[in-house]
Amino acid sequence: MIPAMAEAMKSVGEASGPRYNARMAKQKKKSPATIVQNKRARFDYQIDETFEAGLVLQGWEVKSLREGRAQLAESYAFIKDGEAWITGMQITPLLSASTHIKPDPVRPRKLLLHREEIDKLVGAIERKGYTLVPMSMYWKNGRAKLALGLGKGKKAYDKRATEKERDWQRQKARIMKH
Repeated sequence: MIPAMAEAMKSVGEASGPRYNARMAKQKKKSPATIVQNKRARFDYQIDETFEAGLVLQGWEVKSLREGRAQLAESYAFIKDGEAWITGMQITPLLSASTHIKPDPVRPRKLLLHREEIDKLVGAIERKGYTLVPMSMYWKNGRAKLALGLGKGKKAYDKRATEKERDWQRQKARIMKH
């Protein structure tokens, strides 16, 4: 390189600031931990307890989850023959999915829970009238996990009271701000 050119490039680099930041080099791009949330769950149900469950997935489903192509809106979990299942959860297949398989976006999927947790859930669901509600799906140590909420359905007046309380909290924050 010509010394004059090197000097000119050096002065341009100093004027615009350093191009390399050591802190930026250390940071890795992280994918968001939360894949999808069921926002209606806390509105429609009074959640008393939450559980974390693993999912039995196929390869194309994991790839779709990494792209964030999942919906929990109309899904529900149930226990059948001592095993936990989720149905109604939609995982949309990618366009690049394999041609030799036929992906079923809403197939029932098995949930992985400990035996003690399943026994506790069976007792609550069958005897006490609780419902098992999918709350959110997220990544934990590279594995897809599902947060399940054990709760009872809210009545219409409970939902109105919740909305009223939320509106009051919002107004109170505005008043305190001014």
